[in-house]
Amino acid sequence: MGIPGLEAAHFLISIPFSMFYIVGLLGNFTLLFVVWKEKTLHKPMDLLLCMLALTDISMPTSIVPKALCIFWFNFKGITASGSLTQMFFLQAASVMQSAVLVTIAFNRYVAICNHLRYATILTDAQIAKLGLMGLARAVLFLLPLSLLRSRLPFCANRIIPHTYCDHMAVVKMSCGDITVNRTYGLIIRTVLRISSKKALNICIAHIGVILVSYTPFLFSSQFGQGIALHVHIILANLYFLLAATLNPIIYGVIMKKLCDKVGKYTCTM
Repeated sequence: MGIPGLEAAHFLISIPFSMFYIVGLLGNFTLLFVVWKEKTLHKPMDLLLCMLALTDISMPTSIVPKALCIFWFNFKGITASGSLTQMFFLQAASVMQSAVLVTIAFNRYVAICNHLRYATILTDAQIAKLGLMGLARAVLFLLPLSLLRSRLPFCANRIIPHTYCDHMAVVKMSCGDITVNRTYGLIIRTVLRISSKKALNICIAHIGVILVSYTPFLFSSQFGQGIALHVHIILANLYFLLAATLNPIIYGVIMKKLCDKVGKYTCTM
């Protein structure tokens, strides 16, 4: 449905949506390009930032193109398989992002508290293993959820009051017993919440990323009972858009070496 109650403003709303998306893509692809080109940036923290950039590309890409189709062309339909695919990639990227943020927090902890052993504790191979573990965690968490959703029978009313296929919005349309789906979804949300708490550390950049990533999520999911539906939907979208847009800027400003390299390639283009 897009944003119910604000249908007349869909085109205007699409302007900041598309701008956030484009700026986020440019920032994250620039970060990936600069780290790939510069051998001096092939350090654990830089590799972790590349993983974060990949999740920041994946999450908004899972929702923004479809949302813009609703805003611009009023294309509101989506197949059942398309809905499941969108939810899987969106949630997998979200779970992967939480794993990367925890790993970045651990990386900063080792760099500050165990500086002399940093190079031996966090090697490039170790970072690659942690990244693969995060990816495996996301897939293993969400495959059962996807299978549970695919087996649900749906009622005649198949209207989702949202810009994307939110898990609970889809599950609530089912005519069957959704107790298992609710319980499993709650477990995943709890794990993500624990991960985000562990990721809080003394680094200014990282605290900024955590605040940007999770503040809209908290207001849309934890404190959203008393707010209007359209505000809830906008906050839910900001959760995916803001972090993807601001993460490269936050880390680029704080990490001088990365900022200098980005400036070097920007000036030569």
